[in-house]
Amino acid sequence: MGHEYAGIVEEVGSGVRGVRPGQFVVGSFMASDNTCPICHAGYQSRCASVEFVGAGGAQAELLRVPLADGTLVAATGMPDESLLPDLLAASDVLGTAWFGAVAAEAGPGKTVAVVGDGAVGLLAILAARQLDAERIIAMSRHEPRQQLALEFGATDIVTDRGDVGVAVAKELTGGLGAHSVIEAVGTQESMMQAIRSARPGGHVGFVGVAHGVTLPGEELFYAEVHPLGGPAPVRRFLPDLINLIENRAINPGKVFDRELPLADAAEGYRAMDERRAIKALLRP
Repeated sequence: MGHEYAGIVEEVGSGVRGVRPGQFVVGSFMASDNTCPICHAGYQSRCASVEFVGAGGAQAELLRVPLADGTLVAATGMPDESLLPDLLAASDVLGTAWFGAVAAEAGPGKTVAVVGDGAVGLLAILAARQLDAERIIAMSRHEPRQQLALEFGATDIVTDRGDVGVAVAKELTGGLGAHSVIEAVGTQESMMQAIRSARPGGHVGFVGVAHGVTLPGEELFYAEVHPLGGPAPVRRFLPDLINLIENRAINPGKVFDRELPLADAAEGYRAMDERRAIKALLRP
């Protein structure tokens, strides 16, 4: 929804010390001072001084970024044109996916299941692979997205949803469920599918914005899983993500399969809504 932004700094306020005009920067959709105890704990999206920035919409020729020193991260020099989609992805969908993978404790020896095949779900697969997950189950019903999921590192594709999808995931994991599950949709069905696909003691990273989700307390009690999620603290991950992108270790910009001028933003939304595009990139 216009949460991503990246570009060249035009001006800075009198109190800004760490950012200067002419730098190419990437920022989070939530502005943070990056100095409070919450930020130091790694949850900049819930900073004591948090403000909306890209979360309020960044589809414009110019954008004012509050708390710039704690929100923006500069690239190393002026990036090559080919890296711009990747750097833009870092601002939201990649950072959100990375948080989902970290919250789910994806890592060596782990089986990871990803519920959702939008930009965040696909990049959660990339993140899990970068975190050295042993097996990655992508839950997707759309063939073009399945291909990108495999390219990003998925080892298995499950095309079923709901309880049928859960049963297939359990079958793939010896009846136990995944160690780590990343929920990247935000519906009642996807949340329950994620929780039910996790093994007892497993971790569920939920990063899909919840719409009408109600968790049954008794089932959650007996599931014995570790849920963690919410608005991603993208700022925590930006320096490392930018470094990976600049070294061409990852290519998250592949989720942008439609590019349009800013004036055609509405068409970008239509294309995503009708599943003609995974993610639209807009250029001012």
